Amino acid sequence: MTKLNKTAILVFTNSAKTEMALKPIQQGEALFNKLTQETLRKVKRTGLPYFHISEKEQKGHTFGERFTKAIQTIFENGFENVITVGNDTPQLSTAHLLKASHALQTGKTVLGPSIDGGFYLMGIHKSNFDQETFKRLPWQRFSLFNRISTLLDETDNLLFQLPLLSDIDTVEDVKRLASFSKSISTAVLQLLRALVRQGKILPIIVASTYDKILLQQPCNKGSPLLLHS
Repeated sequence: MTKLNKTAILVFTNSAKTEMALKPIQQGEALFNKLTQETLRKVKRTGLPYFHISEKEQKGHTFGERFTKAIQTIFENGFENVITVGNDTPQLSTAHLLKASHALQTGKTVLGPSIDGGFYLMGIHKSNFDQETFKRLPWQRFSLFNRISTLLDETDNLLFQLPLLSDIDTVEDVKRLASFSKSISTAVLQLLRALVRQGKILPIIVASTYDKILLQQPCNKGSPLLLHS
């Protein structure tokens, strides 16, 4: 395995059906499907090995458990670095992923902060990842980015920070992103603007409800599949 191929990308997602149950957007199936397709397209263009782990492969009762187990699984497959992304950041680019890969090769840990106080991308070496510690972070809370930044600082990690981007969780996110024209694909932009025009938006679901809804989904907890190497 070459130095470059010691890095794998984790695309950690929910199906469109589950996203619609978790987020305040009615009739958003086309949007969520397109976001996943576009994320995978951008990931494939990096040439890096990647794993796409949806709720069918995720294991655990909380988001933190599911997410950290997915990361640990990739390390156990022999990779030294993992770059994690979701499917709800339409401004994410292949360039962001390649910058993260380069930073990891120079010994840095990478975070891409999101407007909601979390992050849309994390790049980390296996020596800097402790599953139990990361599992206890305040996932899906506004304090997540600050807390993980503090944790990395406490463990003497050199941090490389990507640009601030917006993911899609709330009414404000949909409206904000619908006003962009340069950094979002035409297909996604059209779907966002159509949802704004139709008013297909519901009250936001709180984080504690997230795990309850996801646990109700019928899942086949199989092994994650290496889709490209």
